[in-house]
Amino acid sequence: MAADAILVTGLGVASGLGQGRDLFRARLFEAPDIFSVLKREGREGPGGEAVHIGIEMPEPPAILPPRIARTATFSARVAVAVLGEAWRDAGLEDVDPARIGLVVGGTNLASREQALAVARYAGGLDHVPPRHGHMFFDSDIVGVCAAAYPIRGFAYSVGAASASGLAAIIQAMDALRAGRVDVCIALGALQDLSGHELQALRAMGAMGSSRFADRPGEACRPMDADHDGFIYGEASAALVLTRANASPGGRIYGRVLGSGLVADGTRGPEPCTAGQVRAARNALAEAGLTAADIDYVNGHATGTPAGDWAELETYRTLGLTRARINATKSILGHGLSAAGTIEVAAVLMQMQEGRLHPTRNLVRPIDPGFDWVGPEAVDHRIGHALKLSFGFGGANAAVVIGAPDGGGEGR
Repeated sequence: MAADAILVTGLGVASGLGQGRDLFRARLFEAPDIFSVLKREGREGPGGEAVHIGIEMPEPPAILPPRIARTATFSARVAVAVLGEAWRDAGLEDVDPARIGLVVGGTNLASREQALAVARYAGGLDHVPPRHGHMFFDSDIVGVCAAAYPIRGFAYSVGAASASGLAAIIQAMDALRAGRVDVCIALGALQDLSGHELQALRAMGAMGSSRFADRPGEACRPMDADHDGFIYGEASAALVLTRANASPGGRIYGRVLGSGLVADGTRGPEPCTAGQVRAARNALAEAGLTAADIDYVNGHATGTPAGDWAELETYRTLGLTRARINATKSILGHGLSAAGTIEVAAVLMQMQEGRLHPTRNLVRPIDPGFDWVGPEAVDHRIGHALKLSFGFGGANAAVVIGAPDGGGEGR
């Protein structure tokens, strides 16, 4: 028997496409080339030169009071912006604060600013500001958000590497079904990488090499035969989730019908098809559906050769032969901890539009036997979508999303 559906009633988005949900919707289907050299302070090479490519977003709107904004990290300021947009979109002003929860997906979210602080105070530790004593905790973003908006049910963070965004959604669903709150916000936080992490990810072969250094727009190639590794992209998104019987009314973007979150027993970046398949099957079972009911897949699809091939085997094992498949990372880059939430937002936007966004640079699919969406947007009405996210350390997550009109309900 299918579990109760969870409604998505509010969205807030920030990415390289711009700040805000409307701009995200408008540009998602255009799939513009927004890849470039990373220039944010703290991401440069040893000699101060720009050495990595990716996507950086514009500054978020100034929402926090100046006194708080001065000490808030970039990731926290972006989180407050997407939370505020989702809050207003869902009309939460009259909801009892004690019945609202928040789950932030992501860990080690301010690495770039911490690296800058280490360099700044290395010669004078006595001058380290007291505020650093709480800013280095991931809970600082949680605290900034709960101070900016009346969230008094619970507020905490979860970490599952690049599956953190979906893990936050799944935790929020569990809390709603248990009746702990009536509304829960799942927020995928911006993973603010420093040059150290970028270089380490490249050295391990996960991030794209320098092959496309002079052609950044061609570097991110999920599921293409010329894939070379993932390309980082700043991103953050917030989703307001409610039970059907507790919805304050208004727009429904979609219904989350089922979820799966499993460990596969690996420590590092090695993908595991068996774990991916288990997560997807758990989500389908909870939704009361089978793979034959899925007509659209939003893959994890990072562009790493090992990851893409393992995920392709997952598609084969599940039998996703009738589903259209695209890769949001080809447009936004890899948002890491925020990837799951912003890609669910992309699923919901496509559901609303009755169209599927392009997959940039998908010229030669690694298996042409699947129904890939190539470099052009296509018309397609989504009934049931499967969204996958996988993370270092053996985290495998999946959610099944149904249409907002109820046509996506499980059997």
